Amino acid sequence: MNTPSDALRESPLESDLVTPAVIPASRRFYWSVRREFWEYRSLYLGPLAVGALFLLGFLIRTIHLPAQIRAASALNPMQQQELFEQPYTFAALLFMGVIFVVSVFYCLDALHGERRDRSILFWKSLPVSDLTTVLAKASIPLLILPLLAVVLTVVTQLLILLISSVVLLASGLSVTTLWSHLPLVQMWLMVLFHMVAIHGLWLAPVYCWMLLVSGWARRATLLWAVLPPLAIGMAEKIAFNTTHFAAMLGRRFGAGPEDVPFTTGHMVMAPLTELDLSKFLLSPGLWTGLAVAAVFLAAAVRLRRYREPM
Repeated sequence: MNTPSDALRESPLESDLVTPAVIPASRRFYWSVRREFWEYRSLYLGPLAVGALFLLGFLIRTIHLPAQIRAASALNPMQQQELFEQPYTFAALLFMGVIFVVSVFYCLDALHGERRDRSILFWKSLPVSDLTTVLAKASIPLLILPLLAVVLTVVTQLLILLISSVVLLASGLSVTTLWSHLPLVQMWLMVLFHMVAIHGLWLAPVYCWMLLVSGWARRATLLWAVLPPLAIGMAEKIAFNTTHFAAMLGRRFGAGPEDVPFTTGHMVMAPLTELDLSKFLLSPGLWTGLAVAAVFLAAAVRLRRYREPM
């Protein structure tokens, strides 16, 4: 005869218990990032559409390419290089601008959108912390989109080179002159640095501020993101007749000469010999901005934890 203790040990409820699987934090973060691309397809569809339009325009422009190559023979080597690099530089600048615009609108809707459509109730039911969710959202403008811009720039420039070479060969011209004036690897390294360092790290407080506003505002997130800095700048001007705050914002968005890690100028395709990484990494503006960004992110995590759906 079974004793009560034996019956408890053989209870089907006890035998059917399954230990829940432990999901690593890295895997939760990875799927949180994947979720952002599922919900915001404009993150990649927008840049892809712009790249396709640019290639279409360049394809039409190649009608005049043979004449331009012939005319380039009368220019000095520096002018020739500037002429040949024009479409490649423009493609890089175009993707930089598009990625910045996409990042701004993404940040303004990242936390606001899930509160607006009340999907936050579902996402909070999953075993993913508010910290992981906010960090995953912050990684989109700080790292993922800059790297996406680099990839799209490289692919677009290779297609430009391929189209140009085919057109020149079909016109009976040599591609040697074109290829010899295009330091593509150097250009790609400069684009990589510019996107990760300037568009990612340097603009981190801007993006994190917008994430914070997205988690706080009930509507008109763009207005709430712009009004406080504007009010601070106006109040400083009226009270002290100074523009220190406005100048600081100008350096943050424009990356003034004292903040850009180039010994001369700050062009996107500046030679690698002019790059001074130590100047950028030791810049007080960089670390001050990252500290401010961390504060904004911490506030955004707290807001997501306690903010109710709209």
